[in-house]
Amino acid sequence: MQFGRYYEEFEVGAVYKHWPGKTVTEYDDHLFCLITMNHHPLHLDTHYAAETTDFGKNVVVGNYIYSLLLGMSVPDVSGKAIANLEVESLRHVAPTFHGDTIYGETTVLDKTPSTSKDDRGVVYVETIGYKQDGTVVCIFRRKVMVPKRSYGEARGGEQPGRPEPVAR
Repeated sequence: MQFGRYYEEFEVGAVYKHWPGKTVTEYDDHLFCLITMNHHPLHLDTHYAAETTDFGKNVVVGNYIYSLLLGMSVPDVSGKAIANLEVESLRHVAPTFHGDTIYGETTVLDKTPSTSKDDRGVVYVETIGYKQDGTVVCIFRRKVMVPKRSYGEARGGEQPGRPEPVAR
């Protein structure tokens, strides 16, 4: 199975539908909030959310949804990346709730060969995340520096650094 792509494999307009989706649990949301020190009661306090918000229930913290989508895109987009260069924009366009399942897809918007090193280039992509009913919840655009095939071959091919098993 391929993990990431070389620069030559990206085509402007290509759409990568990331699989599988992920059902967001209360545990996922609360753990992410706690390890990132986001203690806003909208995310953690069921009574607060029910009594004082327009949603009437906890809303999943948006940065978890962004992180989830970024992770989903790695096998298709940045699995061979040299560097994630920039997140140009990030928009949370609808709320996510505990029990929602998130799916993602990424569109290649542009690609530019490096002007300083001929073994890499920059790929510009947009990722959207949506719920099980198709409602788009998150959109972000980013630039990723990816190697050309020559870079990968010079560093060990498809699985660089992978050791061989010792004979038994």
